[in-house]
Amino acid sequence: MTRHYLDHASTCPLRPEAARAITEFLERGVFADAGRPYGEGRLVAAAIEEARDAVAALVNVSSRQVIFTSGGTESANWANWAAREATGDGPIVFSPVEHSAVRRSAERYGPVTTIPVDSFGRVDLDSIDRLLAGDVALPALVNCQLANHQVGTIQPVREIVGRCHGSQVPVHVDACMAIGQMSVDLGKLDADYVSFSAHKLGGPTGVGALVVGRATRISPLLLGGAEERARRAGMESVLSIVGLGAVARTLAEPGALEETARRTRGLTDAIAQAALGVPGVVTYGDPVARVPHLVCFGVPGVTAEGVVMGLDQAGLAVHSGSACASEAFKPSPALAAMGVDANHSLRCSVGWSTDDGDVAAFASAFPAVVGKLRSLAS
Repeated sequence: MTRHYLDHASTCPLRPEAARAITEFLERGVFADAGRPYGEGRLVAAAIEEARDAVAALVNVSSRQVIFTSGGTESANWANWAAREATGDGPIVFSPVEHSAVRRSAERYGPVTTIPVDSFGRVDLDSIDRLLAGDVALPALVNCQLANHQVGTIQPVREIVGRCHGSQVPVHVDACMAIGQMSVDLGKLDADYVSFSAHKLGGPTGVGALVVGRATRISPLLLGGAEERARRAGMESVLSIVGLGAVARTLAEPGALEETARRTRGLTDAIAQAALGVPGVVTYGDPVARVPHLVCFGVPGVTAEGVVMGLDQAGLAVHSGSACASEAFKPSPALAAMGVDANHSLRCSVGWSTDDGDVAAFASAFPAVVGKLRSLAS
């Protein structure tokens, strides 16, 4: 049976350019500590810095602002810890639609304050204004994702950063769901901390970055050696970094991100059209202001688990925010905050490897699976 992978928002298949770059580096036989002054060490250090330059160019920041980490989870934890270390006792702020890595790290370094979202999952700006204008201590940090990982809604991040900086409050932006999927200019955004993962854009797993603001001074979360300009101790994951650099160079080519967004938006629009042709199915999140590669549905009358398993049997891999799809066996708090039932949700996401055949397979299987489940439930 031909398989059709429609879960790129969870993790993306490794892009060919990443695989080639890693293989070529291995074939060079270079193996050394990048911090050593001899020839082999300098070659490894050069490979790391070439990748750093590529990542910086992709998001329009200085190379010195890019710190390689093990991924978005580490970067989000680091941002919340660093902000607490650098500021006073004010609350760490987040909305309930944030990724668990952001929510749980904020709670660890709390106290915390949550801000509400609307039915699209968009942060309420008036709540942020009230926090900044209140008589209590100013926030130590405001967390805001660039785009939601469940429904794809793009957040008003530039407005949030501007308002917070007007009160000298730092901002962490979780950009895992946006970088590599659409044009993201972090130089203009000027957030204090931005986190993202390589595997979300077709790079290797186990590597990502924390991009720090031009004026941000960050304390190291991990202590030991002087790697990453003494900001993150531990031997660099050189092969993964090389793979990420290769993907960043491809996506930074003129027009590449615009073409990526155009193509993936067309694919998810076609998926949405097929899904909405089934009676009762609705979309969750903002239908317009969303990342182009992700679309989320509500499927009443059936359980998400049944739809996911039925599509799996038909050769399709999709995701749900339901309890059955959660490692914690709890429904998505992001969907709950929007006032929708996560246990009837279905998320489809596409990427560089998705083609029209994958969409056609979904369009054929989805109505049949839902129809069969509804007939069994009646």
